[in-house]
Amino acid sequence: MSIKPIVAVVGRPNVGKSTFVNRLVGRRQSIVDDLPGVTRDRIYFDVEWQNKQFTVIDTGGIIPGDEDEIMLSIYDQARIACEEADKIIFLVDGIEGVTPVDSDIANILRQSGKPIFLAVNKIDSHHQISMINDFYSLAIGEPLALSALHGSGGVGDLLDAVTEGFEYAKIEEENDKIKIAIVGRPNAGKSSIVNALLGENRVIVSDISGTTRDSINSELKYNGKDYIIIDTAGIRKKARVDYGVEKFAVDRAIRSIRECDVALMVIDATEAVNGISDQDKKIASIITEAGKGMVIAINKWDLVEDKKSNTINKFERKIAGEIPFLDYVPKIFISAVTHQRLNNIFTRAAEVQSERLKRVSTGLLNKVVNEAYALNPPQTIRNKRLKIMYSTQASVEPPTFVLFVNSEDLIKDHYKRYIENKLREAFGFAGTPIRITIKARSEKKK
Repeated sequence: MSIKPIVAVVGRPNVGKSTFVNRLVGRRQSIVDDLPGVTRDRIYFDVEWQNKQFTVIDTGGIIPGDEDEIMLSIYDQARIACEEADKIIFLVDGIEGVTPVDSDIANILRQSGKPIFLAVNKIDSHHQISMINDFYSLAIGEPLALSALHGSGGVGDLLDAVTEGFEYAKIEEENDKIKIAIVGRPNAGKSSIVNALLGENRVIVSDISGTTRDSINSELKYNGKDYIIIDTAGIRKKARVDYGVEKFAVDRAIRSIRECDVALMVIDATEAVNGISDQDKKIASIITEAGKGMVIAINKWDLVEDKKSNTINKFERKIAGEIPFLDYVPKIFISAVTHQRLNNIFTRAAEVQSERLKRVSTGLLNKVVNEAYALNPPQTIRNKRLKIMYSTQASVEPPTFVLFVNSEDLIKDHYKRYIENKLREAFGFAGTPIRITIKARSEKKK
């Protein structure tokens, strides 16, 4: 597995960092998705340039030495982004020229030891090219002129230079490896589970260090199948996370969810006896919204007292009652300490990934949707009734279906959930969310 290289875009405020990143988003149709972190000032974007995939971090503006609390937090975020990044784009303002703040930032960036690319923004015409010469004084390297606003200049040349040495996308090689992210609240036993898995399964292909101390990816085999285990930091509520390393750890955990195939959501059984926490529900929502597969692992099952009154069936009913939108997700009851049912992690993850890749023939899909419609036709709205003319599966990971209807306004969320339930009854899709897109079929002209 190849981890996407990370490129941080840093600089003082108002030099055009976000405009530059937005230019990448607007110009490249192959951008996968925007990955918002838990902070307002650092945002992740997965990008593909010339068939090379990497992640860009848009950071808040740096003012070194500013004691304002907000500016200190922005500087802290940018510093962490630089620690995380493989390469750094230092963006400066060609119109304003070199400022003392630019010089201070340059001194800080040199200490990172990372490759730095000096991009002089707001050079909108050839007549302004000479303005970049002053930036040689920063001793960062050769300045490259560009205009993020207009898309002219050396944006492409900069990306060519930045992505030099990055691997070309090898989607085919990674499709056979199931990536499992171990996520959950702090102290739920995530790292203990990872250590137990790696200790129990001796056929480890390789250890791959993640981009931070808080996330380690390890490759291993189980029953002849390749897996990648991603150990992440615990996810806490934003209000309980300070700026700094822990804030980044939460970001990284959320990004790991975006990068995985199946998320193993770990819940502490000793705490779940008293109910499922709101934060566990939020983590489940993050996984679902990201379109990833999910397995719920109730860990520390060996510590649950009075097994007779706290049976697995009782726990399953409790989870179903408190998180009803996850009734399609398989649950396993494990212990990282005693290794109880740990192998079920691989079995269930493989099953869920298979469901994420499942395709339904168009004929069978339309048969199920039409039968569901006939059993429970929707109510009329303003004397009009929804008609579903045609259904098709558009994609997988997650399974995504398109329903062509007479009017998008006539289908409500509850009816979409009804159709989803009927699809699950017919085809399974255990552990994976389903996407249903509604499109109005235009009337044919007579």
